[in-house]
Amino acid sequence: MPEAEKVIRLYRSEDKIHPRSVDGFYARWRWAFVALTQLVYYGLPWLDWGERQAVLFDLDARRFYIFGLVLYPQDFVYLTALLMISAFALFLFTAVAGRLWCGFTCPQTVYTEIYMVVERWFEGDRNARLRLAKAPWSLDKLWRKAGKQAVWIAIGLWTGFTFVGYFTPIHSLAGAVLAFGLGPWETFWVLFYGFATYGNAGYMREQVCKYMCPYARFQSAMFDRDTLIVSYDPARGEPRGNNAKRGKKGEARAAALGDCIDCGLCVQVCPTGIDIREGLQYECINCAACVDVCNGVMDKMATPRGLIRFDTENGLEQRFSSAQRWRRVLRPRVVIYTAVLFVICTALLWNIASRHSFRVDVVRDRAALARLVEDGWVENVYRLQIMNATEAPQHYRIEAEGLPGLVLTRATTLDLAPAEARWVAVALRMPPEAASQLKPGAHPMQWHISRSGDAGGGDERVVEKSTFVLPR
Repeated sequence: MPEAEKVIRLYRSEDKIHPRSVDGFYARWRWAFVALTQLVYYGLPWLDWGERQAVLFDLDARRFYIFGLVLYPQDFVYLTALLMISAFALFLFTAVAGRLWCGFTCPQTVYTEIYMVVERWFEGDRNARLRLAKAPWSLDKLWRKAGKQAVWIAIGLWTGFTFVGYFTPIHSLAGAVLAFGLGPWETFWVLFYGFATYGNAGYMREQVCKYMCPYARFQSAMFDRDTLIVSYDPARGEPRGNNAKRGKKGEARAAALGDCIDCGLCVQVCPTGIDIREGLQYECINCAACVDVCNGVMDKMATPRGLIRFDTENGLEQRFSSAQRWRRVLRPRVVIYTAVLFVICTALLWNIASRHSFRVDVVRDRAALARLVEDGWVENVYRLQIMNATEAPQHYRIEAEGLPGLVLTRATTLDLAPAEARWVAVALRMPPEAASQLKPGAHPMQWHISRSGDAGGGDERVVEKSTFVLPR
């Protein structure tokens, strides 16, 4: 084809990666995290707390239930704290041991592992899957492919159903599904989240990690030469040589070869299809599958484990001992991340433990900042939102302080049902003799809202600042 007629394609087609199954220390840890995360994700919506779902984000009522906590949109600061904790935890774990999150607990990794297990059930391990992919269509190939797809779709739909169950009570959601009465929005999100799970874990797999995940792109800024990463030891492994080059045990020609027998198993088990022997690559997710399979080969060859292992770049070059390596890992940036993470976690826990059992918002009536009423009294109107953050009925008393002669003319007490929020209009007046002693304009005052301890717990008071406006 002439140079001018060449076609430049924006998408490069890649062969599907068929990772080989592996067993070992890190593989067992990875499956432990898979079991733990999915037990929490799938099981939490079915857990009851009293007469309600233990974890429920009720968007319609603008209430968020997390076990004994009742949160309102005004508690957004807790979400901010959780995001900060997640960010600093990510920084800390990445600085210490690279992409541990990606390799062991990332949802993409977790669901890819689950989907690959289903694939192995129906199509066999790596070599069997490769043969099946090349084989012509037959009844055996059809039922294996169809069975795999059916289970994949079922897992995706159940995942989407569980996701919606965090926002709609899952028992009523299940009843609606069985009665074919699911609402349009619930249907959309079940199908959308289910399709995303099915597509990402069933088909896109490593392409999400390699091309879509931003973490792979900025991880280099979070690594340094003392970060523990999955590493191949070239001083031990090179020059490589397979069994044909090594000859029989004890022959002299084997003495010039390294421990790597060039079996290629480390490449076959890699979920992103890289060769770890080529050094650190951004595609590596630190799943340590290559560590497990290489250790198994070393055992069979009667050579020490650790040809592929978690190590640092400085540790490999300078041949650090384990103690030396860990002393370098616990460097200043790690200590700083740990300290900041500890402070944020402590502050969050203290704030939750000391939070009031109710919240108050005060909004002035913008239509009439101040007005003169009968006998020369000055009246300001306010709207107070009181939110009961407990699951018991509560009685509240409203008072105003901070200026002489303030009198409430309505709504001095309020009863709220469990987890109820209500706006109340409150009129606050000042007698003319008190008003004459103050200059026109806004004057600071406070609202005192107290909760009686009769409904459970002790007395409690919330103070909110506001202003009282005197007309000119």
